[in-house]
Amino acid sequence: MTRFAKSALAALLALCTPLGTSLGVTQAVHAADLAVSSDEDSGVCGRPWVLNRITSRFSYQVHHVPHLPNVQIVDFQGIHQQEYLPANETWPIGRLYCGATVSLSDGDARPIWYLIEYGQGFAGVGNNVEFCVAGFDRWYVYDGRCRVLR
Repeated sequence: MTRFAKSALAALLALCTPLGTSLGVTQAVHAADLAVSSDEDSGVCGRPWVLNRITSRFSYQVHHVPHLPNVQIVDFQGIHQQEYLPANETWPIGRLYCGATVSLSDGDARPIWYLIEYGQGFAGVGNNVEFCVAGFDRWYVYDGRCRVLR
């Protein structure tokens, strides 16, 4: 097997690794970007890749949705799992619902609800994260007051 093929296979396996297992080096790429204030083990909901994806997409959202304040997420507090719905015959997508409070760069703290969907990443590889910060869903994507993700 060529070096390129081995590298490609290793990258694919890293993307397909279930959430409950270690991702090794790929997990720590952005681990230093955020401060997480949580006294308890937040499990999958507090994984660095999840929080970094939320932070990055929130930054994109506030820059591309009209009339949102130009703020950033600087901290996650009180991260907790709300509900886990495993995949089964009638619902083939496993979902993990989480909640927390985010501190914003303007000093405000707001509740956030988010969802991790197993196997729903780009082209079905990896996992997807959907989130809603209270007061930042101008287009009611998650219904009024983030109801869909609560």
